[in-house]
Amino acid sequence: MTLIIHHLQVSQSERIVWLAEELGIDYRLVIHKRDPFLSPQSIKDLNPLGQAPVIQDDLITLPESGACAEYILQKYGNGKLALGPSHKDYAQYLYWFHFANGNLHPQLTRVMVLKLSNVNPDEFHAQRHFLQLEKFLKFIDNHLKDKEWLVGDEFTAADCMNVFPLTTMRTFSGLDLSEYPNILRYLKRVSERGGYQRARAKGDPDLLLMIDGKPPAQFLDRLKEEGKI
Repeated sequence: MTLIIHHLQVSQSERIVWLAEELGIDYRLVIHKRDPFLSPQSIKDLNPLGQAPVIQDDLITLPESGACAEYILQKYGNGKLALGPSHKDYAQYLYWFHFANGNLHPQLTRVMVLKLSNVNPDEFHAQRHFLQLEKFLKFIDNHLKDKEWLVGDEFTAADCMNVFPLTTMRTFSGLDLSEYPNILRYLKRVSERGGYQRARAKGDPDLLLMIDGKPPAQFLDRLKEEGKI
């Protein structure tokens, strides 16, 4: 059975399409469109939680982007894009691979919910979350000051995991990256990779790159303008 990648457009499942393109593996892409904001029934039929990505291979159906990435790297990667225990940067690779879903993505989600709820940003708990996100972004920006990729000079799956919160997720979070020049230079390098360009052309051909500093147009605002919500 050919590996099947179910990709919900404008979502974190772009990570898995990108990873497959960087690895150059054979796969079949199934695209799912939002309905109009959340996941359509076709994703819920695959994953009761209604979350993408979902991959299918042999007799398994597997959701969760980190798990999907690990599965593909282990089964199809042939040692590419993942560093093993003998590599000097193994610990750094593990750290950054899990940083996206362990820190950056959840914190962006918390801040996004606070913004959508119109919570006073000076309220104690709100301020704590805004400051924590700022701390994360400064940390990433400083880390990239003298590095081409997140793990030294070697592009890895850790990059595939972290780029979504810094790009496409911004159409939901309204994240402004203007004060983080090293992140912006990093995203420019990402956008020039052939694997990234192929993944976007196949999965989200109409989606803006979102690699500039100022926040991109917000997805919810567009749906409201189109009368879909």
